[in-house]
This record gives sequence, C-alpha cells and structure tokens, in this order.
Amino acid sequence: MFSRIIKNFFLKRNINKRLDKHQLDYTHHTIKTVGIIVDETYFTEIDKLIEELVCKGVDSNAIEVLHFLDKKKKNSDATKNYCVTKNISWSGQIKNEIVSNFVEKPFDLLINYYDIEKQVLLLITKRSKAKFKVGFETIDKRVNHFMINLPAENYKEFISELFKYLKILKKI
Repeated sequence: MFSRIIKNFFLKRNINKRLDKHQLDYTHHTIKTVGIIVDETYFTEIDKLIEELVCKGVDSNAIEVLHFLDKKKKNSDATKNYCVTKNISWSGQIKNEIVSNFVEKPFDLLINYYDIEKQVLLLITKRSKAKFKVGFETIDKRVNHFMINLPAENYKEFISELFKYLKILKKI
C-alpha cells in the first residue's frame, strides 16, 4: 500500500510537469477512428456505450477500447485490451505492449470515459497521439480538448451531447 502511494505521488508529479509544457493541438479532421479509455472499476456498460456510438454512425471496426482496472481479475476476458496500474512505472514509462500500441495510434477521437481522476489514466490520455480528446469535466482541464458535464452512468446523454457538439465543430 505504501509503495502505491509513493508511485502515485511520483506519477502525479511527472504528469503535472508534462501537462504544464503541453499544448493541445486543434485540428479540423473528420472523425473516422475512435479510441475509448474506460475505467471498468466504475463503469461496466462498455458494450452499450459502443452500441450508442455505432447508432450515431461510427463504424464498429473503427472503435478500439482500452479497459483500465486497478488490479486485473483472474477471470477477465482475454480478448479485451486491459491496462492495470502495474503497466506504468514510477517514472511514467509504459511497460505493456498493448497499452503502448493504443497510445501510439493516431485516433481521430479519443473518448476518456472516466470521471474519477487516476494518475495512470491521465498519463495514458496525455501520451495518446489522438487528434481530438473528449472527457468529463471532473478531470484535469489540460488533458482534453472538450469536456462534458455529466455523470459517467448517463452514457446515452454523453454520446448525444458529444455528437451534438461534434456537428457544431464540423468533426462529423
């Protein structure tokens, strides 16, 4: 437990340094590929979230999900891309190939579907090569291009609001 506290302290310091130097780039690309980072500790209806995206016109093959758990469950689905706290070193280096590949993909849209700030999730979001990042308002404002003020349980409203503003921004 003590090592987890120290690790979170160093990760937080590392992330704050990176975010202070980081400027969000605004591009005018249309959205074709979507990445989703979801914290399965608090939200488990990922399939329904993906269904909503597909209903709004996103190709199901163009959606990739990274599932975050504090600790990986023994009976977890082997076909899912999981990320656990152990996948990130104290210095903020990614030690898992699945997470590394996810971060390196240049998604047109990255949905950060977590409303409780965790250092590992912030680091993955910050490192992502996604062109447009969307998340909840409760998360650090320096991470996302666009924030929506809703609870994570309201995934239908979240997707509805997201697409309303993506149309205004001419992203779809």
